[in-house]
Amino acid sequence: MSDQDNIFERLSKILRSRKETSEDNSYTSQLYKEGIEKIIAKIKEESEELIKASTSDKKAIIHEAADLIFHVMVLLAFKDIDPSDILKELERREGVSGIEEKSKR
Repeated sequence: MSDQDNIFERLSKILRSRKETSEDNSYTSQLYKEGIEKIIAKIKEESEELIKASTSDKKAIIHEAADLIFHVMVLLAFKDIDPSDILKELERREGVSGIEEKSKR
């Protein structure tokens, strides 16, 4: 397995460790200190930036998608949710019609 295959796991560990420490020079620690409203605001901001970048080149889309995924992972760590649980949910949905899946909600 390559290092890239484990990036979610590695990043998740880092984010959890930042939650347990209060390093003033850590952007993530500062987000945790500011709380859920700040984290949500960053997700909204990054979502908007990705939407704007979607009419741009691939490099811009990749950059903004990475920013959004990072901030979603901050939220998951803040709420003590392991990213593997998200991957399991996606696996559960694999092969299930989107229309069928939505009707079960």
